[in-house]
Amino acid sequence: QVQLEESGGGLVQAGASLRLACSTSGRTFSRAMMTWFRQAPGQERELVAGISRNGAVTHYADSVKGRFTISRDNAKNTMYLQMNSLKPEDTAVYYCAARPTILTDMHFYTTFTDYAHRGQGTQVTVSS
Repeated sequence: QVQLEESGGGLVQAGASLRLACSTSGRTFSRAMMTWFRQAPGQERELVAGISRNGAVTHYADSVKGRFTISRDNAKNTMYLQMNSLKPEDTAVYYCAARPTILTDMHFYTTFTDYAHRGQGTQVTVSS
């Protein structure tokens, strides 16, 4: 059973930075496409960023391009989301999700349940 655990959330002011981490158990991490989703109150869960198995390809939602950076360390079985210039509209629960796939797969599914392994989330709150 693969477990994902998010950390790094918190309460910050607008303009601040946070770095989220998603650590995994098991040996699936290096064989999985990894993603970050978020869900704000009353809104649909949305794909924020994704990274391919070897980190060569990344994907970002338009709303976070230029502010967020996704990365991964396969040796540490950990994925990161560096969030800069945070805005109140970034307030949400952030989830990581993993989908074991082939090395050449660059398709980032936008539905959370399309990912076989999903974390419980970490709260990010940005005050104005």
